Amino acid sequence: MTKKALVVWGGMELHTPERGAHVVRQLLEEEGFTVTVTPDYDALGAEDVGSNDLVVPVITDGALAPERMNNLIAAIRAGTGLAGYHMGLATTFRASVPFRYAASVYWVQHPGNIMTYRVDVTRSDHPIMAGIESFEHTSEQYYLNYDPAVDVLATTTFSGEHHPWRKDVVMPVVFTTTHDKGRVFYSSLGHTADELEIPQIRTILKRGLVWAAR
Repeated sequence: MTKKALVVWGGMELHTPERGAHVVRQLLEEEGFTVTVTPDYDALGAEDVGSNDLVVPVITDGALAPERMNNLIAAIRAGTGLAGYHMGLATTFRASVPFRYAASVYWVQHPGNIMTYRVDVTRSDHPIMAGIESFEHTSEQYYLNYDPAVDVLATTTFSGEHHPWRKDVVMPVVFTTTHDKGRVFYSSLGHTADELEIPQIRTILKRGLVWAAR
């Protein structure tokens, strides 16, 4: 059967969420998914959200009413996949503790703002990272609070140039995990939709989306 995905976009225009949502749509359609793209946050908490095999919030901040959040979390726990990049998951629905638990990640800082840093592939044996070598990237280097249960596939190391007290901290860039029966994928790469055209970033995102889907 054809898999279904729901992509919901919104929030800070700096992150070009609408364009990014349509990149996600394109990647999934290339893999045979039927994709719905909408700016309606409530779609993530609809009673039938669990009919989707994958949900992808391309959202900075925002909020869902508690009963709608309960629907979303129940769907993920029952097997609907959850995936996001950059602001998606890490900054989405910041005030929701249940969502924070499912997302397994929370953005807190990007010292130095736009800068060049290295992405180190740590799990070349994982299908999401197969054939991808470590690379340099110019963008925001995300400093995250994250769940220790995640399976880290790529990392970055902070130089301490901008925040010396965080020198040599090794931070996940790409990870997978689960929330009950739902698979969760996150990549901190993709500050704007333009960055999703970079071959390594595009490949990681596409593979991660497919991996997370039920």
